[in-house]
Amino acid sequence: MSASSESKRDFVSSELGTKDYWDETYDREIKSFNDFGDVGEIWFGEDSQERVLDWLEDCDLVTTDDSVLDLGCGNGMMLIEMARRGYTSLTGVDYSQGAIELAKAIAEKEEITCINYQVADLIAADCTQKYTCLTRQYKIVIDKGTYDAISLIPDSEVEARQVYLKTVKHLVAENGMFVITSCNWTKEQLLHFWKTDFELFEKIPTPSFQFGGQSGNTVTSLVLKPKP
Repeated sequence: MSASSESKRDFVSSELGTKDYWDETYDREIKSFNDFGDVGEIWFGEDSQERVLDWLEDCDLVTTDDSVLDLGCGNGMMLIEMARRGYTSLTGVDYSQGAIELAKAIAEKEEITCINYQVADLIAADCTQKYTCLTRQYKIVIDKGTYDAISLIPDSEVEARQVYLKTVKHLVAENGMFVITSCNWTKEQLLHFWKTDFELFEKIPTPSFQFGGQSGNTVTSLVLKPKP
């Protein structure tokens, strides 16, 4: 199933687009981690994460020395797995203090020291000047569900998405790549929104389904490159 424009979305603004929701979520997950060692949910599931990491591992343009930024890192498990695979220059940001505290606690338990975590609001107008880790560019910038969450912000999602686009444009190096995974937007919708500054480099294969004579994907993962 596909749509050629943003107007054909099948979701609406919700509490998933609010900071309060994520703060409460990570407060619970920190307690669960401290009490039981449970790292919490991997957004879109472990398989979705592995598909992105396997693609990066197989890409001739990517090395383990490349700088990596995870936007909306949550519990940091994407970066934890990248560290296990040998990546050495890793940064994660999230606007929830609880998420960053949880990510740091997990990294400490795993004895992983190559990840730099920082609280940062990616849709603040001055975020690329306000937060140290957002003042530079990265070879690989990863979004796994963050654009989806921004798209669910009540009342101001359109403005928020435009600010986010400018933020990502600033963060991706000229020779870098932006890897975005979404469960709310189709390939066509993502390309439509990001087309002002990015172009498709490759689509990462994801499981498909058949319904009513049409095929579609529950999750879409794209690798985008900055336009010349």
